[in-house]
Amino acid sequence: MKIAMFGGSFNPIHTGHIMLLKAFAKELELDKVLLMPPYITPHKHKQGDNSVSFEQKLEMCRLAVKDIPFAEVSDIEIRRQGTSYTYMTLEELKKIYPDDELFLITGADMFMTIHEWKHPEIIFKLATICGVPRNDDDISDLQKQAEYLHTLGAKTYIFNADIMTVSSTEIRNNISQGKSISGMVTPEVEKYIYENGLYKEG
Repeated sequence: MKIAMFGGSFNPIHTGHIMLLKAFAKELELDKVLLMPPYITPHKHKQGDNSVSFEQKLEMCRLAVKDIPFAEVSDIEIRRQGTSYTYMTLEELKKIYPDDELFLITGADMFMTIHEWKHPEIIFKLATICGVPRNDDDISDLQKQAEYLHTLGAKTYIFNADIMTVSSTEIRNNISQGKSISGMVTPEVEKYIYENGLYKEG
């Protein structure tokens, strides 16, 4: 099987995330996409928004992909606790799926810095690194970065998908300001956010 790890703060998961995972699944003929909310992301050095528990993040992810048969929400990083280093997660996934091909879906920012992550050589050994540009200006930068990563032994895939730009920060700000988030998250996630009073403090 072809299995992709899709990490992110998912705070909250939005329609851009959903479009991205669907696009990659189609492009790479993926059998499974694992959404992987972190316990603590090493890139932000904090546990995230205090108003949202890990269980609530997991539940929003589950609601967002409940009708996507190839998408699955994993609590591996949350159960492990501590800082969510990607190399550790990929090692764990390789034990679960020893005979399958692993992919790592990243945004442009993550793709450009992945060689600086903890134990990048393990990441490159275990998974194909997939990047998606935010706009046309990013494509050449990502292609140059891919060439550099190849010299480090990485396998890469750059997918120039037309993905709607949505920001989790913008969603949280809209909620705290009483503005609409319709269309920015799935209806199920929107309902869950309002029913549970999430992000009202920004």
